[in-house]
Amino acid sequence: MDFSDNAVLIESLKKGKEEAYMYLLDKYHRKLYAYAISLIDNHAQAQDIVQNVLIKTWQSRKTLNSKYSIQSFLYKSIYNEFVNTYKKDKATMILQMKYYEFLYEEVEKTDEKNLEKLVNLINKEIDKLPPKCKQIFSLSKKEGLTNVEISEYLNISIKTVEVQITIAYNKLRDKLGDKLELLLLVFFPSKQNLSAL
Repeated sequence: MDFSDNAVLIESLKKGKEEAYMYLLDKYHRKLYAYAISLIDNHAQAQDIVQNVLIKTWQSRKTLNSKYSIQSFLYKSIYNEFVNTYKKDKATMILQMKYYEFLYEEVEKTDEKNLEKLVNLINKEIDKLPPKCKQIFSLSKKEGLTNVEISEYLNISIKTVEVQITIAYNKLRDKLGDKLELLLLVFFPSKQNLSAL
């Protein structure tokens, strides 16, 4: 059974085939988590969002439409779960919600193959950074450390950390352009230091 075929996967899910659901979990869990954490910036809450969406997807599998992309459905479900669960009791700034909507729209309109290309591209460009610059940038973006934590960990000044992160941003922006912030938000869990963009 070729579950990589969207229609086959959805029809198999609708029939209750557990192997189709396991394929779905294996293929999309990491991507959905990365997207969820870009919205909530909290590991536990992001995990809850993803689990809720995946459980609801299985429970309502008979209503899935094989004419529509399962990936788009899942991303939209993550966004809706975030809004419904974590924003319903809070006074949210319109600008903030517009930002979340923009992020979702950008992710949704990028098909899966292009998403994978973008992941490979950003990792490739990070690998090209000078060693110290790459180390500091990775600690900030991939590990989620603050500038203070990085300076203490590497025994260097905060100013040095800031300079190296700025250098990394400039080099990556030259290669990736306007999509740099989106790529960092979607594919790396930390939102530290985005104000430097």
